[in-house]
Amino acid sequence: MSSRIARREFLAGSLAVGTAATLAEQAQAEKPFFGRVLGRVLGRRSDQPEQEFYELRIYRCASAEKRQQTLKHLEGALVPALRRSGASRIGTFTVISDKPDHSIHVLIVYPTLDVLGKRNAALAADSKYQKAAASFFAVPKNDPAYTRIETRLMKAFSGMPVVELPASSKTKATRMFELRIYESYNEDKAARKVDMFNDGEIDIMRDVKLGPVFFGETLVADDVPNLTYMLSADNKQAHQDHWKAFLAHPEWDRIKQLPKYKDTVSKITSVMLSPTGFSEI
Repeated sequence: MSSRIARREFLAGSLAVGTAATLAEQAQAEKPFFGRVLGRVLGRRSDQPEQEFYELRIYRCASAEKRQQTLKHLEGALVPALRRSGASRIGTFTVISDKPDHSIHVLIVYPTLDVLGKRNAALAADSKYQKAAASFFAVPKNDPAYTRIETRLMKAFSGMPVVELPASSKTKATRMFELRIYESYNEDKAARKVDMFNDGEIDIMRDVKLGPVFFGETLVADDVPNLTYMLSADNKQAHQDHWKAFLAHPEWDRIKQLPKYKDTVSKITSVMLSPTGFSEI
């Protein structure tokens, strides 16, 4: 190949890359939804954050009194200590339900698995935590504050690598959340559902103001394979309106009919949550 031909092909390739980048930037500015889709097709940005890890704890409490006892421990001892150990944006929630449910949901965000791996040692060496938790740990065996802690460990989706706090969380305004768990009947179907979210479903949710907070591929739990995610809204009516807009979105109508995404979900669990006064989410 002559140097002149090589130079011409190099310039043509450079122009194509530059044009693609320019189109992505213009699409992002002019057409938010399709701009995000084009940006994803062109590849991951070098400045995109690393995917976080999430621990979702569910404290099962037998009564409202026991729930309050556990919440006091979380607010005054555990949550501050978790922050000191390297965790961040810790959400604490109680359940909104017509039936008695005294459980507490706690979402803990870890930047890396290393922070999680060193957490217990950090808590054991944290004198402030040990002092603040002393009375809680002194509760007798026949009168425990909670019956059990259920835990699931997740990795953030590539399409939403970090928690996105709604404006209402930042201002501590009235707000509500929906936690959704999508179980699949095998690992391949679970992976396809994750891809479905990354390839457009998350963007649709943002587009209709469903307020996604996090998406996590479940790594460890007693009901895998599944994925778990959280949505936010100012109130129940707004949340219902956002869901209606999602179901009517033309892009959702398109991707839900794609053969590769057929039968990806076998069971859906939905839990409505209210943040506590000290929740960071």
